[in-house]
Order: sequence, then structure tokens, then C-alpha cells
Amino acid sequence: MTTAGIEAPRGTGAELIVDASGLNAWYGSSHVLHGVDLQISAGQTVGLLGRNGMGKSTLIRTLLGHVAQREGRITLFGQDASRFAPHQVARLGLAYVPEGRGVFANLSVRENMVMAARCGRDGRNDWTLERVLHTFPRLQERISNLGGQLSGGEQQMLAIGRALMTHPELIVLDEATEGLAPKIVTEIWRVIAEIRASGIATLIVDRDYRKVLQRSDHALVLQKGQVVLQGTSQYVAQSSALANYLGV
Repeated sequence: MTTAGIEAPRGTGAELIVDASGLNAWYGSSHVLHGVDLQISAGQTVGLLGRNGMGKSTLIRTLLGHVAQREGRITLFGQDASRFAPHQVARLGLAYVPEGRGVFANLSVRENMVMAARCGRDGRNDWTLERVLHTFPRLQERISNLGGQLSGGEQQMLAIGRALMTHPELIVLDEATEGLAPKIVTEIWRVIAEIRASGIATLIVDRDYRKVLQRSDHALVLQKGQVVLQGTSQYVAQSSALANYLGV
């Protein structure tokens, strides 16, 4: 495929968390990803854009080891993780907030968070339960409620809070605001900004491409499983091709 119109990513000088090249992925006979490259540096926020069905979630799941039929090289913190299982990826310091949230319905809010808690790669333990509850006051109010008793917005807060308690180097947010009330959406974006300010790298998928581009350093646009536009978020936002790729 031609790379015309694609700006090559510029290095930040920071340690590379993710260095993926030539990623291909299949579901059965369906070839979803076609030679995708992706780099994410420490502390960097990357936006992943594209219309529905273009491969965004598949790219995330491939990086995290959830897609069995995959080819290409995935290096995490300089270590070859191309064939790692999801639990091995998580142990390296990557946290995943899936589109379906993945809250344990029969565990309390406290139990959902505490069961995931662990120190970071460098021994950091700054995202304590107390800090998460301060960040999400709504969870403090629901601390004894079961996960299945929470609203969709509260479950999303819980999923993000639980991910933060693993003290990740990179947190992956797949459709973090989908289907939520406007007030909750504002709250989620506030927390995403706080995560970014804390120095945690972030990979964000969200339908509100404007907010993604405003709150990220670098962005990629996928079309039919291929990267068709990438560069600094400012570059992507100003590209005349963006509207065609996103159908807006």
C-alpha cells in the first residue's frame, strides 16, 4: 500500500513501551489487520481512530495477546512479546480497560479494585485505593455495592480505577465513553487528563475523535486494517483526508 500522505512518527526520546511492526491478525479466515506498525513511548498518549469495523479493537487485542491468529513482531520494554499470552503482557505493566468494562458483577466495588492491586515495575505504589476513590468520589459512595448493581458509567469508573491500581506503564482505553451520559463522559475525560498528567502512557480509542486529538500527542487512523494516516495529533487533526477516513 502506498504511504503517501502518512507522516512518519517522530521519536520522543523516551523509552519505547510498545514497538510493533508488521502486525497481521485473523479471525478464522477473515484477515483483519494488514501490516500495522505502532510505537508508544513512555508517558505518551496515542489516539487510535477509524470507523467501526476498521480494526481498532483487533489491533488492541493483538498487542495484548488476545488474538491467537497473529503475525508480526511485538516488542514491549525491549522484550520480544510477539507470542505472549495476555497475563504475561499484563505483568509487564500494560493495563486494559475493555469496551465491555469487564467488571466482576458478584464482587463489591472494593473487591473489584483490591483484587487487581499490585506495585508497578519500579515498585511504585502511588495509585492506592484511597487515591482512586478520591479520583472517583462516586465509587466511594458505592464502595460496598456489587459490580452488577452499578450503572454503566459507574462500571466504567470502576474498570479504570481497577486498571490504575495495577500501576501500569501503559493503560489501554477501548471506547471509554461509549453509551455514557454527558455528565459521566465529562468525568471520564477529566480522569484521562489526570492519567496523562501523571506520566502514564495511554492508548485511547473513542468515537469522539476531536477530544481524542485534543488530548493525545500522536494519532493513527485505520481503514480496513491498515494505517492510512498518522503523525502528531495536530498534524492528523489538520489533515484534509481525515474526514474521508472517519466518514464525518
